[in-house]
Amino acid sequence: MNAPAAVAAKPARGWLPRSMASRLYLILFAGLALAHALSFSLLFYERYVTATSMMLGNLELDVRTAVAVLDRLPADERAQWLPQFKRRTYHYLLGPGEPGQARLSARAQDIVGMVGGALGSRYPLRAQTVDTRPERFQIHLTLSDSRPLTIEVIPSTMPIAQWLPYVLAAQLALLLLCAWLAVRQAARPLERLAQAAQSLSPAGDGQRLGETGPTEVAQAAAAFNAMQDRIGAYLRERLQILAAISHDLQTPITRMRLRTEAMDDSPERTRLLEDLEQIQHLVREGIAYARSAHGSAESAIKLDLDAFLDSLVCDYQDTGKAVSLSGRADAALVTRAHALRRVATNLIDNAVKYAGAAEVQVSRGVDDGFLIEVLDRGPGIPAEELDAVMQPFYRLEASRNRDTGGTGLGLAIAQQLAQSLGGRLSLSQREGGGLRASLWLPAQSQG
Repeated sequence: MNAPAAVAAKPARGWLPRSMASRLYLILFAGLALAHALSFSLLFYERYVTATSMMLGNLELDVRTAVAVLDRLPADERAQWLPQFKRRTYHYLLGPGEPGQARLSARAQDIVGMVGGALGSRYPLRAQTVDTRPERFQIHLTLSDSRPLTIEVIPSTMPIAQWLPYVLAAQLALLLLCAWLAVRQAARPLERLAQAAQSLSPAGDGQRLGETGPTEVAQAAAAFNAMQDRIGAYLRERLQILAAISHDLQTPITRMRLRTEAMDDSPERTRLLEDLEQIQHLVREGIAYARSAHGSAESAIKLDLDAFLDSLVCDYQDTGKAVSLSGRADAALVTRAHALRRVATNLIDNAVKYAGAAEVQVSRGVDDGFLIEVLDRGPGIPAEELDAVMQPFYRLEASRNRDTGGTGLGLAIAQQLAQSLGGRLSLSQREGGGLRASLWLPAQSQG
């Protein structure tokens, strides 16, 4: 059995994560990343347009100058001047160039038209695509001495600076850090509130929240603490009322019992004594339930859980009850012994009452806790009523006879005492018939 947990949350819809912190983190990071990507795209597009414009402008001027110079140079000196006219996106070749295809892209056609306009009709042009990945095409022309000249163009934007990827990585890391800090600031108060709500005991003396931080968080913490104080006050008032009622009822019940016992033996006398016994038992159980909501004033002690349960089971066996013990915890437990004994006896009594026998099993649970299970082969409880029977005064049987229906407080008392110990009590149907009562306890009691 798992450790105590909050009420199960509804499954997340679609692709959204379950926790609010994860959702906030996803929304913040996705929004910042998209905004960053949009800014980068706009900057890259502006860089592309600017670089293309500069390339075309430079190409128009360079072609007119380079062709004029090469045309006037002696043929044997032209090769020495070629490096002077070489640029990143185009350069000049002495010769007919490489064979290619006459089909040109739209961008290549624009560049060829621009070069033709710069050179004029004196130098007829012929262009061919040499490669497409990356795009590379050549413009062929003939100089005045009938020697061929080729202009090879590799149109591309300016390359990304070497430091730019590192800047992008640093920006993404900064986005992650900012999103994490924002989510942490938003989610931590909610986590503390959830933990405080889970530790809220029936007596209203659970963990108090610090009324610090942002205004909204401080107001929520103050409201939670005030609510916790009101719950404690209401429960203490309930205990006082039940204690007063119990005290006031004990005296007339005792007088009625004495008067009834003084009567002559008769069927009416027997029935009256049985009714008085049931009333007295109901009063005792009511006050026990009220006190269980406030735990116990006893101090927590360190006890050997195996020895504790063995002693408890032996007490039942000595009275002829069919109660057995199996499993081992092999560890000490820090808890309130009397409260734990009351929980265990209520569960065992319930099993013995309805099944005639009880099987007690103990083992190490999850989250450094202990698991005590009481199993029986009785009539069991319908699945739809497993939670309802934990409510006070709820009984499966309509009869108010203590031997059949009981008072309906045994399981409710056990549940509240388990909560006061920091544990959790749950009921489930046993495979093959019967009931399984599972009590999870932490290694360290809450009080």
